[in-house]
Amino acid sequence: MSSASSVRSITLRSLLSAVALGVALAAFPGALGPAAAAEAPGSTIEQQLQALASRLEAYIAASMNAFDVPGLTIGIVAGDKLVYAKGFGVRSKGGAPVDPQTIFQIGSTTKAFLAITMAIAVDRGKLGWDDRVIDLDPDFQMRDPWVTREFRVFDLLAQRSGLPPYANDFLVPLGLDRSAVIRSLCYVDPVSSFRTTFAYTNITHVLAGGIVAKAEGAADWYAVLQSEILEPLGMKDSTYSAAAIANTANRAMGHRYTADGSVEVPFDQLSPYGVEGAGAINSNITDMAKWVSLQLAGGTTPDGQRIVSSENLAYTHTPKVAINDKISYALGWFVQQTPNGTIVWHNGGTSGFGAMVVLQLDRKLGVIILSNQSNVGMPDALGLRIIDRLLGNPTVDYVASTLASAKKTYAASVEQFARPADPQPSPPIAALAGNFANPNIGKAGVEGGGR
Repeated sequence: MSSASSVRSITLRSLLSAVALGVALAAFPGALGPAAAAEAPGSTIEQQLQALASRLEAYIAASMNAFDVPGLTIGIVAGDKLVYAKGFGVRSKGGAPVDPQTIFQIGSTTKAFLAITMAIAVDRGKLGWDDRVIDLDPDFQMRDPWVTREFRVFDLLAQRSGLPPYANDFLVPLGLDRSAVIRSLCYVDPVSSFRTTFAYTNITHVLAGGIVAKAEGAADWYAVLQSEILEPLGMKDSTYSAAAIANTANRAMGHRYTADGSVEVPFDQLSPYGVEGAGAINSNITDMAKWVSLQLAGGTTPDGQRIVSSENLAYTHTPKVAINDKISYALGWFVQQTPNGTIVWHNGGTSGFGAMVVLQLDRKLGVIILSNQSNVGMPDALGLRIIDRLLGNPTVDYVASTLASAKKTYAASVEQFARPADPQPSPPIAALAGNFANPNIGKAGVEGGGR
């Protein structure tokens, strides 16, 4: 989740387009080329990485420089082992170096954590995937009464609600409480038929977190996350508030992308933490490797503790809506066909951070990218590039294509908000005085007086 919808749309639109069309631009010739994955057929992942390392690290450095990403950390997991972990760049401009313990916001890669807490509740018989939301939360309401009646638990995460993309996300930074944000969905006109079209939303996940918490008898979704995932996996460095990350010594500062160089941004409790299970987790490579290992192991820890059933974990990886002929969306995950195997992935973007997690379940491989710049596609593209090399897929330079898209979109936003050539004075406030009401945000008053 990101607080700026333009950043979010750049990430998904440009990346999905690059994947679907097989864009292959040559911004960094020779880096991680076709020979990289074929140097030692039949070799272990550690041997492949040893052969890849110098080109991989050169490619990362070139990509960071192209986007002006101050810092980045990467982890590669094979089974239950973190076989590669390294930090690049700095926590903030002029600051200390990044390492695998440095904490970043992970944005919407949090959605998979929400999905697995749902799966655990289903395992225990406290929820059913097909339960009607209206039966679990009588206050739930969509614009269409039929959709309200038919909306099921699995629909909350499946990104096929019929709502417009990022529906009412702007209400979160305004500080509305969670009940008001959820209630606002009943005023949003659908833009497609229910369950037919991919459209990315975050507020449905806030509702989902509340339903999980109620089913588990917990105070909130964060309590479920802590007790069911973070503590059993030993993810001791992972948190879910602005205060927690701000008070951590080894943490990165977020930066906003601009074509002229990234700019540091402060932490904000409203975003992403206001959307809870849609994007609130802070973590690092060492903790995220434990999370990825759980996914690769089908729901068990290295010591054999079962966190979630393999059946309900697999349900979160099962496509629910097609995006194009190569990519679908499941529950908290994108599912993508590649020439040498299906990958499961999700990106994350907040106002100052970008993340990417990629899984190849059959070969038990995982790639984690965490960066301290708003996500305009760089960590996503880098993660896909690396998994392609490990799988021996054809070379696609996602980084180059997303960089071109980011520059184009940034230039358009600069033009949109540029000072007009002949600026006119603002009207007197007195002329705007009065009481106003909006179903989304309630009542507001404007007082006159002065200029």
